[in-house]
Amino acid sequence: MNLEELRQKINQLDDNLVVLLEQRMNLVSQVADYKQATGKAVLDSKREEVILGRVSDRVENPVYKDTILATFKDILKNSRAYQEQKKA
Repeated sequence: MNLEELRQKINQLDDNLVVLLEQRMNLVSQVADYKQATGKAVLDSKREEVILGRVSDRVENPVYKDTILATFKDILKNSRAYQEQKKA
């Protein structure tokens, strides 16, 4: 496979990731509404630990584990930022 073919495959995966991330953010928005209505804090450290543990367990290739965990930490950070922004 040449570089252009590899990049096309990455582009296809990126397209799928955008759809999944948007679906995730739709749910995050609902979570933000629930938290605001019930007076719950945006940050739930225990929930984030569970998410990261679950992600870590699902990574098959250990070489990628740190990178994938870092990516999910960024997703969680940005989800919190969105919830805070929505709250304001």
